[in-house]
Amino acid sequence: MQNSEALALSAALLATAGELTRRINDGVVARGFEGRPAYGFAFTRLAPDGATVTELGAHLGVTKQAASQLVEELVRKGYVERRPHPGDARARLIVLTERGWECTRAAEEAAADAVRAWAAVLGEGEVRVLCDRLSRIAPHGPLRPVW
Repeated sequence: MQNSEALALSAALLATAGELTRRINDGVVARGFEGRPAYGFAFTRLAPDGATVTELGAHLGVTKQAASQLVEELVRKGYVERRPHPGDARARLIVLTERGWECTRAAEEAAADAVRAWAAVLGEGEVRVLCDRLSRIAPHGPLRPVW
């Protein structure tokens, strides 16, 4: 593959990822939830069992202080709550509330809408092939924004 082709592929993937993030966020907002894309990246770590602020910060690639500020924002909006940590009396466990789970389900619906739009262009079979190919090269680990 020529450098120019590699650059074109990189640009297409980055543009698609950005558009997907925007469409999911817009879909979440359209379903009645206030938020921003960083919430979804945090929710992927908090579901299913919760996390400490330190764990959330590591997942997002931010400082403990930045993670604390995000948690404060999520608490104020009713998406998460702090609970005693079952294994560490000094720590607090951050868990999704029912509203947080509802927001997560709204994000899943918005993602499905976005993928259906791809299927309208490419066809179901091609979207399945795309999913397979991207799954083979995608890094494993936390889903995190590029700050």
